[in-house]
Amino acid sequence: MIGAAFDTNVVVSAFLNEDGLEATAVDLALAGELQLFVSEAILAEYETTLSRPKFKISPEEVKELVAALRQVATIVEPTETLTISPHEADNRFLECVEVAQADFLITGNKRHFPAEWKGTRIVNAREFFNLIDLKTDEPA
Repeated sequence: MIGAAFDTNVVVSAFLNEDGLEATAVDLALAGELQLFVSEAILAEYETTLSRPKFKISPEEVKELVAALRQVATIVEPTETLTISPHEADNRFLECVEVAQADFLITGNKRHFPAEWKGTRIVNAREFFNLIDLKTDEPA
């Protein structure tokens, strides 16, 4: 099974646009067709970010989504603290994919990451689906 981690912007996009490729990726994880990797720090960031007033997501919806992701995910414990990215929070994702040996890190902000990290390809949702060759309803 393909293993991946989702940057927070992917989870936010999935929640705000249920027809987007990010939502399709999250749905695959929730259905058990994609192995999702997270750390406790990543789950906390999901919750904090989704709770921002600008997203207008109820606290109940935030808790439900984070709980659903927690339930299907493999929770990893990073063994080191990285300082690769200038955006400190992005380092948590690199730490996660490194210890999980994930196939992909899916992000909407590729510029914040290297193209690859210790065997993990860093891609946006469109690239992810093109690489795994799953058929979607959206044009390529």
